[in-house]
Amino acid sequence: MKLLGHVLLAAAGVLAQFPNVSPNLTTIASPLDPNITISYKVPSGACTTAFETQQQYTGWVTVPGDYPTNLFFWFVGAREPSSTLTIWLNGGPGSSSMFGFFTETGPCEVVDSGPNDKYKTVAREWGWDRASNMLFIDQPNQVGFSFDTPTNGSLNLVTGEISSPPRGPPKSTPAELFLNGTFSSMNSSRTANTTETAATAIYHMLQGFLGVFPQLNPPDNGSLGVNLFAESYGGKYGPAFAARWEDMNTARVNGTAPNATTVDIHLTSLGIVNGCVDDLIQAPYYPAMAVDNTYGLVAINSVRAQAANASFYVRGGCRDLIQQCRAAVQADDPGNSGAMPLVNSVCSRAYKSCTNNVMLPYTDAGRSVYDISAPLPDAFPPSRYLSYLNSHSFQEAIGTTLNYTESNLAVQEAFASTGDYERQALVPKLAALLDAGVRIGLIYGDRDYICNWLGGQAISLNLASSLSSSPSSSRYSSGFPNAGYAPIIVNDTYIGGVVRQFGNLSFSRIYQAGHSVPAYQPETAFQVFARIIMGTSVSNGQAVDLASYNTTGAANATETFALPATPTQTCWVRNIPGSCSEDQKDMLLDLGTDESNVAIMNGALVTGSGASMVPGTTTASTATTTVPLTGLFTATATPSSMAAVLDTKPPSLAMGIWAWFCVSWIIEAWSA
Repeated sequence: MKLLGHVLLAAAGVLAQFPNVSPNLTTIASPLDPNITISYKVPSGACTTAFETQQQYTGWVTVPGDYPTNLFFWFVGAREPSSTLTIWLNGGPGSSSMFGFFTETGPCEVVDSGPNDKYKTVAREWGWDRASNMLFIDQPNQVGFSFDTPTNGSLNLVTGEISSPPRGPPKSTPAELFLNGTFSSMNSSRTANTTETAATAIYHMLQGFLGVFPQLNPPDNGSLGVNLFAESYGGKYGPAFAARWEDMNTARVNGTAPNATTVDIHLTSLGIVNGCVDDLIQAPYYPAMAVDNTYGLVAINSVRAQAANASFYVRGGCRDLIQQCRAAVQADDPGNSGAMPLVNSVCSRAYKSCTNNVMLPYTDAGRSVYDISAPLPDAFPPSRYLSYLNSHSFQEAIGTTLNYTESNLAVQEAFASTGDYERQALVPKLAALLDAGVRIGLIYGDRDYICNWLGGQAISLNLASSLSSSPSSSRYSSGFPNAGYAPIIVNDTYIGGVVRQFGNLSFSRIYQAGHSVPAYQPETAFQVFARIIMGTSVSNGQAVDLASYNTTGAANATETFALPATPTQTCWVRNIPGSCSEDQKDMLLDLGTDESNVAIMNGALVTGSGASMVPGTTTASTATTTVPLTGLFTATATPSSMAAVLDTKPPSLAMGIWAWFCVSWIIEAWSA
C-alpha cells in the first residue's frame, strides 16, 4: 500500500528537522486514577486569541493500554465566560484535529509575516471560542501530535512516503523536498483499529483531563454542558464516543463503575459535520449526488451512475456485504474489538465493494470529492499552517518533541484491516442519545460528495423514524419529516442555508460549502454551532421551547445554484500530492538544477519571475475583521433575497490536504 497525500511533515526546507526543544511540561498523575497522567503547559505565543485573557493549555494525557498512548490536546477558553465545553474531533480515520484548529473552528489562523517562511497567527473572526470553551484532541494514538514511541525517520514530500531510520534524499529528489524528523512509530498494531477501541482511549483521556481540570467540566445539570462536534469520519466517532460516555455515566449511577475514580461527562449536544455515518443508508446517494445535485453538475454519464447504484442493491453487492459484516460482528465480535480475523475479513470485503463500486465511479470526473465545484488538484484550505506547526518556536511553545503530520498511515491501515467503516449501525446510538435528551445537529455542506448532504438528510429521516417505538420520543417519527425547511438566517443580509428542526433534532444544508463546512462558510457554521449548543432555533437563534418547537417552510430543500468560478490553484510544497499538478511536480523536481526557473517562498511554488502560481503571501480572508469578535446573532427578520449567498461570499477554492489524502489512500489501498 502506498502512502499518498497528506501525511505531510511541515518543516523548513533543509535536511535535518528533528525537534530540539525543552518541553518544560508540568506532569502530574490524575487525582482520580493514578494510571492516567497528564503533562501540560501554557503555549505562550503559539496562538493569538481574540483576548489575551483567554486560557490556553496544550499537553498530553497518557492513558493505560497494551502500548504507550499519549493523546495530545489543546484547550482554549471562551472569549467570554462560559459554562460549556466543546470537544472537536476531525476524522480520517487518522486525521489530526489541528486541521480543524487552524483551518476551521479554532481561535486563530496562520498568516504570512514576511517573504522568507515567516508566519504569525491572528485571531479567527468566527472561531468557535466565541461561544464555548474548546478542547481539540488528536486521536487515535499516533495522529498529529499524539504518539506512542518517538521514532526518527524521513519524509519524501513528493510522494508523501515516510521511512525509518532517517536517510539522505534519493538522487531524483531535491534536498528541499526530503525532510528528516521525529514521528510516531507508524506501527499499526500500536493504535486503535476500530471506532470502539478508540472510544475507550478517549474516555480515559477525558477522565484524566477533567480530573486535573475539574473547573472545566460543566455541572451535571442544566441545558448547557459538554458538546461533542466531529467531522467526516466523526460521523462514526461522534455517536460511538457519546454513547460510551452515556453508558459510563449510567454505570456510575448503578454502581458498576466507581464514582471515586471517575467523573460524569454531562453531554448536552452532539454535532456531526458532513459525517459518513452508515453506508447502508448513505451509499445510494453517491451516484445520485454525481448526476442530480443542486448545482447542475453531471459528473459522470447516466449509465455509469446507474451501474454504481445497481452495485449497491445487487445480490452479493454493497448492501448484502454490509449486512454479512454486521451479522459476523454480532456473532463473533460484539464488542467491536477488531481482534477476530475472520470478522475483519468479512467487513473489509464489504468496505472494498462499497468503495470501489458505489463511491469511486465519481472520480472519473477528475473533480474533488470534497467540493464538486473544484477540479483536481485541491489547494484549499491554505497549507501554510503546516510549516508553522513545525517551526522551532511553535514546537517550543507547545512542548512537543515530535514533528507534525496531518494524517497517519498506521491508523488508516489499522481501521481498514478491520473494515471499521461498515461494522456498526450507528443510528440506534444516535436514537438512544436523542431519547436521553441530547440535542443532535447534523450539518452538511451541499458541495461535498464524499459525505454528501443527500445522504446526511437520509440519516436524519432514518433517525427520526427509528424512534417510533420509543414512548418518550415517538413524536419524532412524524414530527421531524413533517417539519418544513426554514432559512438559516446568519445576519441581517445573509441566508446561509436551510434547516429542518423538530425538538432536539436538526438537519442543516449549508449553501456553497464543501466537506469542511467551517472552512468554506465560517460565519454560517459558527451560528449553527452556537444555536445547537445553546438549544435555540437553528433557523434564527431565537429562544424556543424545544419540547414543542418545529421549523416551518418548504417540504424539501430544493434551492439550486450555479457552480462558482474555478479558482487559481496554489502548489503547496508541504502538500505536493494534494495541491500540485503533474507539471508543478516536475518543476519542483528540477529545484537547484540549471533547468530550474522556480523557487519556494512561504511554502508555495513560485516561478522564476517571482510570480507565484497563486500569491504565496495571500492571507486568509478572515484574518482582518471590522466586526466584533464576540457575540451571537439572533434574527428579527428574514433577509429578502438568498442571492446574498452568492453575492457576499467569495468562490471557494477547493478542498485540501487531509481530505485528498483520504480519497487517494482509498483508491490505492485496494490496488496495492
